[in-house]
Amino acid sequence: MKIYFSRIVLAGLLALIATSVQAEDRFITVQSTTSTQNSGLYDYLLPIFKEKTGIEVRVVAVGTGQAIKNAQNCDGDVLLVHAKPAEEKFVAEGYGVKRDDLMYNDFVIVGPSADPAGIKGSNDVKASLAAIREKAAPFASRGDDSGTHKAELKLWKAAGIDPKADSGSWYRETGSGMGATLNTAVGMGAYALTDRATWLSFANKGDYDIAVEGDKDMFNQYGVMLVNPAKCPAVKQADGQAFIDWLLSTEGQTAIAEYKIGGKQLFFPNATHS
Repeated sequence: MKIYFSRIVLAGLLALIATSVQAEDRFITVQSTTSTQNSGLYDYLLPIFKEKTGIEVRVVAVGTGQAIKNAQNCDGDVLLVHAKPAEEKFVAEGYGVKRDDLMYNDFVIVGPSADPAGIKGSNDVKASLAAIREKAAPFASRGDDSGTHKAELKLWKAAGIDPKADSGSWYRETGSGMGATLNTAVGMGAYALTDRATWLSFANKGDYDIAVEGDKDMFNQYGVMLVNPAKCPAVKQADGQAFIDWLLSTEGQTAIAEYKIGGKQLFFPNATHS
């Protein structure tokens, strides 16, 4: 009887341990753009989500192009980036289940107080880029196929300029993330395009300030989607979808809106469903 009882107790303890380990290991991986990470948004949002659901969210923060490649390679459960045409292609090719608008902010061009291109205060991004090119004023580009880099190239194209023709002279490609590119820009007195959230959270501003803002072409939309389990069987579909549903819910959208730095809101929720 004692042996039988001990076996029951032991089995119960093992079950409790297994449940505890499983709970501790409950996590999803989000392939994400660097801007959401660098802005501090995840540090604010993810503890709220974990407290509510018990699900830990582990973020891999890289440029949007690399994040999409990682998701296509099944190295994640959720994709959260900001290059809508590339995101729609990701879903159309079967790598994502469904894409939803999540939130937006905008891009800005920052530059030194000396303002060598004479663009400070402008809200015309194409004219400002043309002035930078005309004056051969230094410009630091991420050059990394990120969402910001894609947006920058689109803006240059709209201005009728191919900056890569001058790569290595006034146009410098860092091949780095946004924070590193801003550090490079400040160090060499160059202009740079950045998302506003990263700029507001950037500590090494020096004498830099926003030079160009407010152009409708600088709108910056973020999208979220579940990696397709049909392509990637290891995707944690239920927990990944739970995270997406929370982000799109009234609670999640409110949390995004409430995240501020110095009283300034960094992201503006605009989920396509809640």
